[in-house]
Amino acid sequence: MARPMIDLYSMGTPNGVKASIALEELELPYTLHRINIMKGDQNTLEYRKISPNGKIPAIVDGDAPGGPLRIMESGAILIYLARKAGQLFPADAHTESQVLQWLFFQVGHVGPMFGQFGHFKRFAGDKCDHPYPLERYRAESERLLGVLDARLAGRKWLVDDYSIADIATCPWVGALDFYDGTEDVGLSKFENVLRWKSAFEARPAVQRGVAAVS
Repeated sequence: MARPMIDLYSMGTPNGVKASIALEELELPYTLHRINIMKGDQNTLEYRKISPNGKIPAIVDGDAPGGPLRIMESGAILIYLARKAGQLFPADAHTESQVLQWLFFQVGHVGPMFGQFGHFKRFAGDKCDHPYPLERYRAESERLLGVLDARLAGRKWLVDDYSIADIATCPWVGALDFYDGTEDVGLSKFENVLRWKSAFEARPAVQRGVAAVS
């Protein structure tokens, strides 16, 4: 049996599931290498050759033109995989621009703000008793949910069709439950976000992608 052409290095975090979900959606064969960030696997010299920043996910495409291609950063991985498969990334310039804008909205805003909120909410309670950091990131996370909710009014997905923008963003909304933060940010009032989240999580490929790295 031929060896899958893509090696995926990841685990089940909001960023980590993006690549596995995309691979499942695109039906691209891959081999998973679990990187346990709680045990420091991301800090090994071997892994740093693939992901110099020591973060997950990362991939190596052994079938890339010109030889094996190493890619770090989840947004870059999603763009590469979608272009490779010719799916989940529109060809026309206007729709492509919309997908990229919402992809980078996640990369630059949703991920960092939700992540910091989760850190101070769930993990830093015994290290920082000042209310400012938690409230700052809670309020910004709530604001960003409002942006998403407005965008999803009358839409099933962030752009016209299901795309890598949805794959990038929705796992972070799901992470709010892991952080015990859904009530803090008032998730229940964002009806469009909840509808979108339910549709996303019901997709078989999403379920397979999450299970693969969990």
